[in-house]
Amino acid sequence: MSSRRQWRPQFSPSEFRRGWVFFALYLVVFPVLMGQIQRMLSQRFEFFLQAPEFSLIYYFLLLCATVLLFWGFLRHSFDILLDWLPENLFAFAAGLVGAGALHFLAMRLPYPVENPNALLYPEQFAAAPQATVLILVVLMPLIEEVLFRGLLFGGLRRYSRPMAFAVSTLGYALFCVASFVFQPEGADLRYLLLAVQYLPMSLALSWCYDHGGSIWSAVALHMAVNGASLFLAVG
Repeated sequence: MSSRRQWRPQFSPSEFRRGWVFFALYLVVFPVLMGQIQRMLSQRFEFFLQAPEFSLIYYFLLLCATVLLFWGFLRHSFDILLDWLPENLFAFAAGLVGAGALHFLAMRLPYPVENPNALLYPEQFAAAPQATVLILVVLMPLIEEVLFRGLLFGGLRRYSRPMAFAVSTLGYALFCVASFVFQPEGADLRYLLLAVQYLPMSLALSWCYDHGGSIWSAVALHMAVNGASLFLAVG
């Protein structure tokens, strides 16, 4: 690969500073705040929304914040997508095949608990199909790729490529199961083992961004994987 094709981080210094703050709020503060607002609306004002519909509003607001905070990164990354289109197309296709093959192997392993998403996705789709599709296939990939690949992977890759792969891959897999582990009635650490099921997807997304150089190929891959997961769960 020529020097023009060498991967480079696309976050500006100011975007990195804003990004770490937003990332911390996304992981710790916003989920708690969303639950409190939902309870307040239902208990004090008797305003009820289906869980997918409330989540749709939540993720739409997060997407708006993501676009406002990281518009420069998203625009620059789209330019890289067009300039490096063959690399990004290959990264998407190879990532999709690799994620599928590794996920197939991961699902052959025994687990002490069942993945709650196997039941949650059909329930949410039955209650609000349009909202569920928009959340899983459009909104979540856009937000999470900017944070986990653009910010976390891109920030660490400046110092160490292996560290960027290790932290972003494992970190995202643990993030995917954190809501299963920590429940109001207590923590069940057995659900941590389900992170193995998300390692193939997480690794493929990091590799896709690293190889293609544009966050948009990783976003497209995330959308495809989530769409396939939803289709298999409700089909």
